[in-house]
Amino acid sequence: MSAPHASPRRLTIAKAISEALSQAMSDDPSVLVMGEDIAQLGGVFGTTQGLLAAHGPERVRDTPISETGFIGAAVGLAASGMRPVVELMFVDFFGVCFDAIYNLAAKQSYFSGGRVRCPMVLMTSVGGGYGDAGQHSQCLYASFAHMPGLKVVMPSNAHDAKGLMLAAIADDNPVVFMFHKALQGMGWLGTVPGSIVHVPQERYTLDIGRAAVVREGGDLTLVGWGATLHHALDAAGQLAQDGIEAEVIDLRTLAPLDRDTVCASVARTGRLLVVDDDYRSCGVAAELIASVCERGVALRMAPQRVTHPNVPIPFSPALEHPLLPDAAKIVAQVRASMKAEVV
Repeated sequence: MSAPHASPRRLTIAKAISEALSQAMSDDPSVLVMGEDIAQLGGVFGTTQGLLAAHGPERVRDTPISETGFIGAAVGLAASGMRPVVELMFVDFFGVCFDAIYNLAAKQSYFSGGRVRCPMVLMTSVGGGYGDAGQHSQCLYASFAHMPGLKVVMPSNAHDAKGLMLAAIADDNPVVFMFHKALQGMGWLGTVPGSIVHVPQERYTLDIGRAAVVREGGDLTLVGWGATLHHALDAAGQLAQDGIEAEVIDLRTLAPLDRDTVCASVARTGRLLVVDDDYRSCGVAAELIASVCERGVALRMAPQRVTHPNVPIPFSPALEHPLLPDAAKIVAQVRASMKAEVV
C-alpha cells in the first residue's frame, strides 16, 4: 500500500522569503539581514517575519532611515566576507543610494580583477495600484537589468521566491531581488491567488537566468514576470475561449535574461506579446522584442508589448488604475493584432 501524499504547504511569497532567509542564516553564520523596520516589525512587506526571534539582533538589524548609509555598509560587509541581505523598502528609493549599488556593488569584482567579491542581496518592493503615487509605486526593472555586474530576479509565486532567494544568497555576485506588492500575501495589500503555491520545507535553489514555460500553446507567446505573469495567464485563459492557444513564459530573472527560451517559443508560435508594468521606453519588453528580431525569428505578426505608459504614476486611483497592465488589455491587443495579420 502506497504512503499517502503529504498535504501541500501553501505559502505566501512573504512567508517563503522569510523561510529562505532563516534557513540560509541557520546554515551560514556569514548571512545577516538589515534594513528599515525589518527586525521587530518583520518588514513592512513581511519579508523578515520571525527572524529577530530566531537569530537575534546581531544578525537582524534595523537601520536608520539612511539608504545611502546602510546600502553602502552592506557593500562593505560583502567585501569583508559576509553575505548581507539588505532591504530597500521601496525600489523608488534607489535614487539616494545609486552610487553604492552601481559604482560599488556592481563593479567591485570587475575593478579588483575578481579578488574582491560582492555576495550581497538587495531585496526591494515594486509595483503600483495602491495610491502610493510616483515615489512609492515604480518598478524600474530595466534600470537594474541594464547595469553590468548585477543579477536581477523577480518571482511570480512563493515556490520560486524561496528557490531564487536561496540561490541569490549563495551567489558571489550582487543580486537585486524584486518582489511585487500585489503578490506578497499581506492582507492589507490584497494578493493574487496564483502566487500562493506549494513550497517544500527543505532547501532548494532555482537557476538564476532560466525562465519557465508555465503554459503551453502554439498560437502566441505571452511573456511576463512577477505580477504581469498572472495577467498573462488570465489573458491566455480568455483567449482560449476564442480558440487562441497562448504559450506563457515566466521570465523569473531579468538579468541574465533567458533569451533562448523566449526565442524558442516564438519560433514555434510566430507571435509575441510581452507584458511589462515598468515604463514603456527602453524597458525589458523592448529588449526581448529586439532580441527576437535580432535572431531573425520568423514572425506572423509584429511583436507587441503591453506596458505602463511613460508618465509618472498618479496618486488618484481613478487615474492610476487605467494605466496599469491587465488581462483585458492583453486580450484586446492580441485580438487587434491577429485580426490585422496579412493572410
